[in-house]
Amino acid sequence: MTTEPTTVPPTAPTTAPAPAPKPAAELSADEARRIALRAQGFLGAPDRRAGVPGVLRHLGQVQLDTISVLARSHELIPYARLGAIGRAPVERAYWSEHRAFEYWSHAACVLPVEEWPLFAFRRRAYRSRPQWHHDLPAGAYAKVVDQLRAEGPRTATELGGAKNKGEWWDWSDTKIAVERALMYGEVVVTERRGWKRVYDLAERAIPAALHHDDLDDLACVRRLVRQAGEALGVGTRADIADYHRLKGEQFDAVVADSGLVPVTVAGWGKPAWADPAALATEPRGRHRTTLLSPFDSLIWERARTERIFGFTHRLEAYVPKQQRVHGYFAMPVLSGGRLVGRVDPAREGRALGAKQVSLDGPKAVEPVARALREAAAWVGCESVRVERVDPPELAPPLVRALDA
Repeated sequence: MTTEPTTVPPTAPTTAPAPAPKPAAELSADEARRIALRAQGFLGAPDRRAGVPGVLRHLGQVQLDTISVLARSHELIPYARLGAIGRAPVERAYWSEHRAFEYWSHAACVLPVEEWPLFAFRRRAYRSRPQWHHDLPAGAYAKVVDQLRAEGPRTATELGGAKNKGEWWDWSDTKIAVERALMYGEVVVTERRGWKRVYDLAERAIPAALHHDDLDDLACVRRLVRQAGEALGVGTRADIADYHRLKGEQFDAVVADSGLVPVTVAGWGKPAWADPAALATEPRGRHRTTLLSPFDSLIWERARTERIFGFTHRLEAYVPKQQRVHGYFAMPVLSGGRLVGRVDPAREGRALGAKQVSLDGPKAVEPVARALREAAAWVGCESVRVERVDPPELAPPLVRALDA
């Protein structure tokens, strides 16, 4: 019978940053911006043959979120890179053929199954955790694991109920147990069904060649730092560490052996590291024009977005309505390698509502209109209806561009 694992908690690390390395290259701010765009899949021809699985492998993760306005974030991220691919194929691409699993990375993320061994350090840390907010009755953990073994993949509801009768956050013992088994790595999320997690035993869902915790903590972190550097192209210590929610001192311990090279970027004011392959050739090719999820890894870190694009953006979904500036789920618009505006969308039957459109100037009108038309067609809307435009004098040309 399965019992909940217990180990000695790890020693707390120090927090002193690594000394600034001698740079191997000096980049202009524009070069860094174009390197980042290419690394994130927005500059150059998209790899349509690799499709959504290719996007996932390249990025190393795709963040999940409960908000669904235009579409859910994990759908918006491949759409932004590949164009109007079918939404159902996106789900199949993630969850079929044991291609991916869900785990805690930057947040709750879909991860390529090849990365399972790299999160052994995090699974060990969870198993070592001395205290949890919720205590489990004796046998609750083993009961859930045994039930999955006997019955196959199940949601928490199918396992016996996700919640008690209290407030929405009042999880049942079943839900607490299966989530803990997920963090320990004994259970894995294999898909989302109606936005509910579907759990299965990791030994069944993860291919045998990958189902191991053989890598030590340093090896795990080193590979994740390298993967993050490749996905970002170039980044500071904070940028790269935060990609998989690593601590700065974890980054410091492995960066010298990660394969990333130190660089300086004009105007950044902080040491940076780059993927050497990103420095080998000049970034060229066509730029995508698209709406971006606020949870897209190109822009999810506010400080990095300001540094690279000179664009201040934050998600206002959790801001009181009267204090919002750009809207509940304002989506930045990328065009020509720049962030040129924002759109707060809302699906209204067969129309896509643009509740608020914020434009950086007259040159943003045409690309924002193009991004809106493409997004509307992707989600099955036949028209776009604009409510408010900032500045107001750009509303007529935007409406004309949408009708063109």
